[in-house]
Amino acid sequence: MKRRSFVAQTATGLSALALPTPVWAVGNSTAAPPPAKQSDREYWLTTLLRVVEPVLAAGAQGQLKVLMPIEAAPGQQEGRRKVSHLEALGRALAGLAPWLEATGTTAAEQALQKRYAQLARQAIGHAVDPKSPDFLNFTDGGQPVVDAAFLAHSLLRAPTQLWSALPPATQTQLVQALQSSRVIKPVYSNWLLFSGIIEAALLKFTGAGDLMRMDYAIKQHQLWYKGDGTYGDGPDYHWDYYNSYVIQPMLLDVVNVLVDANKERKDLLETLRTRARRYAAVQERLIAPDGSFAAFGRSLAYRCGAFQHLAQVALQQQLPPELPAGQVRSALTAVIRRTMEPKGTFDGKGWLQIGLCGHQPGIGEGYISTGSLYLCTTAFLPLGLPPTDTFWTSPTQDWTARQIWSGQNVKTDHAS
Repeated sequence: MKRRSFVAQTATGLSALALPTPVWAVGNSTAAPPPAKQSDREYWLTTLLRVVEPVLAAGAQGQLKVLMPIEAAPGQQEGRRKVSHLEALGRALAGLAPWLEATGTTAAEQALQKRYAQLARQAIGHAVDPKSPDFLNFTDGGQPVVDAAFLAHSLLRAPTQLWSALPPATQTQLVQALQSSRVIKPVYSNWLLFSGIIEAALLKFTGAGDLMRMDYAIKQHQLWYKGDGTYGDGPDYHWDYYNSYVIQPMLLDVVNVLVDANKERKDLLETLRTRARRYAAVQERLIAPDGSFAAFGRSLAYRCGAFQHLAQVALQQQLPPELPAGQVRSALTAVIRRTMEPKGTFDGKGWLQIGLCGHQPGIGEGYISTGSLYLCTTAFLPLGLPPTDTFWTSPTQDWTARQIWSGQNVKTDHAS
């Protein structure tokens, strides 16, 4: 599909879901944005599609390598060029997948779901076809195991649209690509879960995944649990957002696949969910009244992706009782606005640029490049819930920080 045709079709499909105009002023303003004319769901969807459009449009044409710019830290661009395209595809789909799989959507959304699912499958087809100019790197260096894992996670989140609907030949090539990443030895850290979730996807879709890789990742993270809903990243605790970027979402879903296959105990999954609910409560309290959050630790250029965990707990309807769905939706909407609307978030052709609040190249570590930034899509996971779900129908509600800092009475918080 030519890009001009794609853009025209998207514009038609989004006629009722117009892309939002940025509302955050450049500088240090913390004033709340004016009320949106769109519903929260419409706003989330138009924002998400704006993010993924360049990746899927190029990937569907087999031109991701040609069209995607590579922004990286000084001296890192060439090295990142080998891996950044799989980053972009795997991460964009990891966040988009639940919406592609969603049921009960409106006719307008269904048309968009059909189009984007087709583009996603075409992009995957090029990515895993050794004869395609867009055949992506699943084996060279360490990074490919990371983004093969995000791609595998997207398959688990959209098994019908991103696996079952693939042509058989593409399914075979996709399995071979995921298996080929086994040559990469994961770092003794959250990286164990990258290998684990790849094997979980292979188990689910082929019936044959490496149980030892999954079991090792699970057992090590059990040993690394620090308490109060938080895991170490390896033996040590890291003060960052990796419990949300990777650890808890992947750990929960690896174990869930194993439970479904009768290869793991259900009580382990329940233990993990109890911890997950506590960490979700902590995450919600990290969201400031204006939608900002404490900018500490690694990988801040993932923007609102720092709240993937809270988004996944909402998607899986595992929110703790003290977190009403409307409150979580309102908090996540504020984070999305605060991180995705500032000037400089996108370049002139719609690709993401490095930064947390606009274009801030200095925030990008040496392992960050353009493709890395698409982990922000994982904040949008609740789009996988139907429009009739209470997550979307509940009234807008102040989240904890807004309640506290406006003088409202709130309950105390306690460690679990």
